[in-house]
Amino acid sequence: VQLVESGGGLVQPGGSLRLSCAASGFTFSLNYMTWVRQAPGKGLEWVSTINRYGTETWYTDSVKGRFTISRDNGKKTVWLQMNSLTSEDTALYHCARGNWRGLDSYLATLYESNDWGQGTQVTVSS
Repeated sequence: VQLVESGGGLVQPGGSLRLSCAASGFTFSLNYMTWVRQAPGKGLEWVSTINRYGTETWYTDSVKGRFTISRDNGKKTVWLQMNSLTSEDTALYHCARGNWRGLDSYLATLYESNDWGQGTQVTVSS
């Protein structure tokens, strides 16, 4: 399994970024995909999940209406469009294979697995 995130950077409050996650080494179309994040000094936080077909999506309350997850199974890529960014969104963003919604207590197991990427840093600051 290989997951490679890109698209992070420094953005001003109110700005937008689009994160990408390129997948390889597994059957992408058969897997839910999830974005998680880790803010400085905090634990992992579930952000969003998308089903295998891209027809159902879920978001943590703090990003609803601002973030959009999407995927292209042909390109083996999942994206996270982030709008109206605030300093609270500053974090290292990882994509992960699987449906991690509701599994906050188990997110730390990702550190020991190959089911996530190294992450891309998003910094929201003026």
